[in-house]
Amino acid sequence: MDEPTRLARARTFDAIAELYDSARPRYREELFDDLFALSGLAPRSARVLEVGCGTGQATQSLALRGCQIVGVELGPNLAHLARRNLARFPDVTIVNAAFEDWENAGAPFAMLFAATSWHWIDPRSRYAKAANLLKPDGVLAFTTGAHAFPPGFDSFFTEIQATYDAIGEAWSGAWPPPPPDEVRDAQREIEESGLFGDVRVARYVWADEFDADAYVALMSTASDHRLMALDKRERLFSDMRRLIDARPNGRITRHWLTILHVARRKG
Repeated sequence: MDEPTRLARARTFDAIAELYDSARPRYREELFDDLFALSGLAPRSARVLEVGCGTGQATQSLALRGCQIVGVELGPNLAHLARRNLARFPDVTIVNAAFEDWENAGAPFAMLFAATSWHWIDPRSRYAKAANLLKPDGVLAFTTGAHAFPPGFDSFFTEIQATYDAIGEAWSGAWPPPPPDEVRDAQREIEESGLFGDVRVARYVWADEFDADAYVALMSTASDHRLMALDKRERLFSDMRRLIDARPNGRITRHWLTILHVARRKG
């Protein structure tokens, strides 16, 4: 995405912080087990910088494993909720700041982690900034991925494309999108930074069920949908409700893909 779009979309979540906290699905615990297995770090001795911690969903999984965490979050409302949600963890500090501008006043970190937020950070500086904040052998870890389309995915997502087309928000590529095992990871990008190596990648695909209310709530937190004109969004959500409510069980199944990247700082 271009720079104005990146900045606009990155700022949409703060206005709906409470909805984001309640509607977004949580990360699978397997991911955090693998994070430490692949990094070779012991969580109870790891000082972790979390970039774009949101309302603290991933932060909680790190904190439960005993990490010392500084979470940097751009949105003041999101940061407020993160502090509330993580108040029982004395080793968690939440800072309201843009990662690109934030300066570390303490020791270097053993790990920098970003859960589905790395793509919101300025691509011109994010790897250099991360390297500067890490120990010489520190670990950069982040996740990418979103909606997945394995063979046999729910037909609702094909049916609703007619509405996206009608409101001028058509899918930009060929339909259906590629299956999860064909979605490209970020290993090459990491290596091309010249700052990180020993890249390890793990993939996770799972499914959640949604009724109409839950799915509209979820899509109300999607940054591209937040930027749609109100009349477009209202028509789209109305058609989503109609199609889902017409199902015999009133539910749809959505698949998710998460790709975990773990790399070690060079030098």
